[in-house]
Amino acid sequence: MSTKTTSQESKMNIWGLLRNILPFVLPYRWLIFITLSLTLAASLMAQVNAVVLDRTVDAINALTQQEGGFDWGAAARILTVITIVLLGKELAGAVVTFFQRYYGERMRILVSRDLSLRVVDRILSFRMAFFAQEGNETGKLQSRIDRGIMSLSNTVNNFFIEILPLFTSAVLALVLMFAANVYVGLVALCIVPLYFWVTYIQASRMKGGRRGIFGTHQQVSQGILNILESINVIKSFNREQIEADRQANIQRNMTDLQLNTRKQSYFFNGLKSFLEQIGTVLIIILTAYLVLTDYPGMSIGKIMYHVMLFANVSAPIRQLHRIYDDMNDALIYAEGFFGILHADGEVERSGSHRPDKVKGDFVLSGVNFTYPGGTKALTDVSMHIPSGKITALVGLSGAGKSTIVNLLDKFYHPQQGSITLDGVELRQWDTQWLRDNVGLVLQKNHIFDGTIEENIRYGNPAATHDDVVKAAQQACIYDQIMELPHQFDTQALQLSGGQQQRIAIARMFLKNPPIIFLDEPTASLDAIATEQIKASIDAIKQGRTVIIISHNIGQIIDADQIYVLQQGRVVQGGTPDEVYRKGGLYKEIFDASARSMNIDKIASTMEL
Repeated sequence: MSTKTTSQESKMNIWGLLRNILPFVLPYRWLIFITLSLTLAASLMAQVNAVVLDRTVDAINALTQQEGGFDWGAAARILTVITIVLLGKELAGAVVTFFQRYYGERMRILVSRDLSLRVVDRILSFRMAFFAQEGNETGKLQSRIDRGIMSLSNTVNNFFIEILPLFTSAVLALVLMFAANVYVGLVALCIVPLYFWVTYIQASRMKGGRRGIFGTHQQVSQGILNILESINVIKSFNREQIEADRQANIQRNMTDLQLNTRKQSYFFNGLKSFLEQIGTVLIIILTAYLVLTDYPGMSIGKIMYHVMLFANVSAPIRQLHRIYDDMNDALIYAEGFFGILHADGEVERSGSHRPDKVKGDFVLSGVNFTYPGGTKALTDVSMHIPSGKITALVGLSGAGKSTIVNLLDKFYHPQQGSITLDGVELRQWDTQWLRDNVGLVLQKNHIFDGTIEENIRYGNPAATHDDVVKAAQQACIYDQIMELPHQFDTQALQLSGGQQQRIAIARMFLKNPPIIFLDEPTASLDAIATEQIKASIDAIKQGRTVIIISHNIGQIIDADQIYVLQQGRVVQGGTPDEVYRKGGLYKEIFDASARSMNIDKIASTMEL
């Protein structure tokens, strides 16, 4: 994530959080209305116990002091009424609470779904540069998204199921206390600001620690992902202990942050509980004093009445310990999550040029490109890639060959210079239209979780089964597929690396585009498979614009022209024969490849 975005989102507060999440809640206005109505009903019923206790104590006290002795019949009637009222209230409360929680939870689930869909749409709209930035590694992005959705959906749950009912009940209880006695109401009212002042101090002190914990959570996720992706290398070098120690250091840092944060949390929570108890003691003392001094409207029942009402006032204080922790976590996680949703500068911009026919004539003029991480990849690169011809990009590793392919497919845009396709600036092309007309086969292609047929059909979702079969035959993988127990319904991830590479090539055959980019397409295949694939690719090359990156001299010399790159610059260009006769880097690479293949012995062996 860019520094600018991070700086903006780091200012997230409660109001900012609610403002950002409100668009995801408003589509469910009917659920909000139902929940609020049920909340008001539940809050009113929460005051019933205090009113009943007040009337009951005074009624029983009057019975014990009446002349003529205690009237058991009257007492029985009082107890019967109390039982009916309280049990009826509990039954109604259970029904109200059920629907309140159900509709509140339904809203949380729907909002969680919408957040997930929105962030997926957003991620898919970003240009490749976003994923190359520091802090946007796969594991960190996954942690940011997962924890963001979890904490934000919990915020909705806390607000409509926890906070709103509690505070509605507290406000009603406070109104009843003021209505019964202004002085008692003022005492209760004075305690609440003190509590929230302590809460504010707690938020300020703990925000840095919580952000640190969030950062280490991302490191843990990324570290585990790296271990899983590199497990073969780790084991082959016996580096298990090094990786374990690296994770242990991250975990120790996170443990220290968690313990320090918890220590502060327990201190402030204890202080808030003490303030709550002070309020209860003051209420008891004040109401008892007013009863003893025969203050108008005060009775023994009113002591219990005010104590129970203050319990409803202080209920948010008791529950807010947990809710507060969840809300502060949401503030931290929301920074990363909404940082993704608000990264407008990272959205891939598309032009509108959509010609009826794509010829495939590329021209690069004075192109300079540096990756987001700061790696300079291309310097003043100029070349012409004619339509209907085969152009090979040759050079040592890191020369910038794959970067050129990335630029031609609009994964990135050059910082300087221009790239045109069929005479039109590449930025003006409709990105989706361009990629619909480009076939891309990489050295390492991604295989999705699904069947072989689903993975091949990824090249053309509208293809029939016969089309898939034909593409598999062209990619020389059909016979091997038919030998599998489930044939085309076999899970593609179960295939070997070479077989997966052929699946990726089959996608390209199925797509059948006018422009083809081949980046080491046969690097992970055996010699026979390479020859088979080469024959298939040679067949599809006819009449198309082909750009091939390969260290295989057999594929390079078939090209109509080659460009030789060195440290991000074009140093040679022409037909393979012309460039070879000039000497230089291409001749060195060609001769080294021939020597590495032991070409003389191969030739002598073939003569035998």
